[in-house]
Amino acid sequence: MLRVYIGFGAIVVTIIAVVGGINLYQQHAQQAAVARANATPTPGPNATASPIQLVGNTAVGKAAFPNPLTTNTNHGLPVDGIRCETGEEEMALALHIHSHLSIFYRGKQLQLPALIGAAPVPPRGCLYWLHTHDKTGIIHIESPQLDAPGGGFFTLGMFFDIWGQPLTADDVAGKQGTVTSFVNGARWNADPRTIPLLSHQEITLEVGRPIVPPPNYAWPPGD
Repeated sequence: MLRVYIGFGAIVVTIIAVVGGINLYQQHAQQAAVARANATPTPGPNATASPIQLVGNTAVGKAAFPNPLTTNTNHGLPVDGIRCETGEEEMALALHIHSHLSIFYRGKQLQLPALIGAAPVPPRGCLYWLHTHDKTGIIHIESPQLDAPGGGFFTLGMFFDIWGQPLTADDVAGKQGTVTSFVNGARWNADPRTIPLLSHQEITLEVGRPIVPPPNYAWPPGD
């Protein structure tokens, strides 16, 4: 009988050790995910040398796209597994970072609209985890989970899906031509949809020619 008790005790100890190991692994994975998402990138060699100051609630570029509140066709339904929430609860956010998007068409900078990701769904509307507040080009990633649905980073393709606009190698929100992508001033040769949205990531999409030096922005104080 003593052997039975000893064997049972060994099993319990093993289970506790396994559970503890899993919890420790999950904690390390969570910490690593936060560190990856909040890593501030370094501007690449092609970015403009002098940073341009971003100021909240202003506009960057020329107006070129319709008001997303009038063109949103998602009707508040999940997009790429990303929900449209009825309110922003800061304490409930697992991830709150900002990326910046610049769009150029034939060498001229276009304005990223405000309220991308807002859906006028009664009674009070909702807001997707990826959205814009103003016309500065700042993309807000405010998510109750660290990783995107399905795992990995939230991406620029998800943001365009929420916007309801195309993003391909020759089409950026309806502006057509060969697309040249930059991330922090360095050329991005892969699919622009796969560009990750990281903290203070500088993303530039240039449609057609000429190709101008991607801008380097200074973030608003306290951002």
